Amino acid sequence: MAAESIGRRLFHAPGRQVWESHRVLYGHVQDPASGERVDEALLLLMRAPRSFTREDVVELHCHGGLIAVGRVLELVLAAGARRAAPGEFSQRAFLNGRLDLTRAEAISELITARSRRAAQLAMAGLDGGLQRRITALRERLLDQLAELEARVDFEEDLPPLDGSAVVAALQAVQGELERLVAQAGQGRLVRDGLKVAIVGRPNVGKSSLLNALSQQDRAIVNDQPGTTRDLVESELVFHGVPLTLLDTAGIRPTDDPVERLGIERSREALAAADLVLLLIDLADGWTAADAELRDQIPEGLPLVIAGNKADLAGEPASCPAGSPASCDVAISALAGAGLEALVELMLSRCGAGLEPGLVVALNARQRELAAAAAAALGRSLEAAAAQLPLDFWTIDLRAAVGSLGEITGETVSEAVLDRVFARFCIGK
Repeated sequence: MAAESIGRRLFHAPGRQVWESHRVLYGHVQDPASGERVDEALLLLMRAPRSFTREDVVELHCHGGLIAVGRVLELVLAAGARRAAPGEFSQRAFLNGRLDLTRAEAISELITARSRRAAQLAMAGLDGGLQRRITALRERLLDQLAELEARVDFEEDLPPLDGSAVVAALQAVQGELERLVAQAGQGRLVRDGLKVAIVGRPNVGKSSLLNALSQQDRAIVNDQPGTTRDLVESELVFHGVPLTLLDTAGIRPTDDPVERLGIERSREALAAADLVLLLIDLADGWTAADAELRDQIPEGLPLVIAGNKADLAGEPASCPAGSPASCDVAISALAGAGLEALVELMLSRCGAGLEPGLVVALNARQRELAAAAAAALGRSLEAAAAQLPLDFWTIDLRAAVGSLGEITGETVSEAVLDRVFARFCIGK
């Protein structure tokens, strides 16, 4: 009731407008102390339980701009309200049974989506696709757990347990969980994207490539080596995957202190990248400096070697025979040739070939719990294979059920909730 009372204190609705739930009122926000009109606004009252949080909610729709909104916020806070903590509205909706935890997390993912594909995955979660899938798997495990525990407690009064049927049921759930865990990597790429560091000798065309991919002049292009002195960043979306391209300063020995600083930042970007694009000049072929750069790339980090200036290299547009490395793809940043093939290759090297049927994807927290549930089922199946007593089957089966319940929030601690909702934006 506090929300409505504050609204009535601050909002003046002229005429005979009725304060009814889910009815928009027109009027002015007024300072109750001075009577000053602060803004012309609309007020929407949503009484419990017909609101996002299942609590009384009042929304004030004000004009844009810092001054008017700031004044309204000051009056609301002075009347007894307080600022919402990050994710507090979603957390209240969860605690009041309006959302399960997967839907609440999907709200955050929808707000922060960087591509249409990421928004589609978030909406699938918000519509309950993931919750229904996890709940169904958990119910299947609960059915098998009930069968086992019934035999433990009332073995003499029940027919013999069909152990092979229980094992088959557990294996089926384990298989589905493992598929969800495997698909989570693709979901991470769609949500978080890839950070690609473009490295290469000075003047091989790194800035030209960045400009060609982003279709705008983000970086200075000049024939003079060492033109790029700092990181130039560009965010793009290819095939639903956000790509952050970092045009790094050419790594080479130099006495220029400013260029040295840019080179040091290039090395830092190299260490933090998800993939490295090593660009070489096909007109020069593979050089000792290219080999030195390749040796500086951390082991295990996905690498694509692209040969640029294919339009100048003649035929064939590839590294010379017998060179220490061969190009993965030949391109011309200036002419725009081979760029689509380059992007496809970068995505595939990072496992970003998205499945057409990918509908739901676990986030990092959910993936960890699903993997724990699958591992627990594996231990339960080992107990069955070893023909251990049924009590041993149930120990890890209970753990699997608990992990799945934590995904949806059916069994979750207050500390976990605080950690989940603290990542939300302010006010949602």
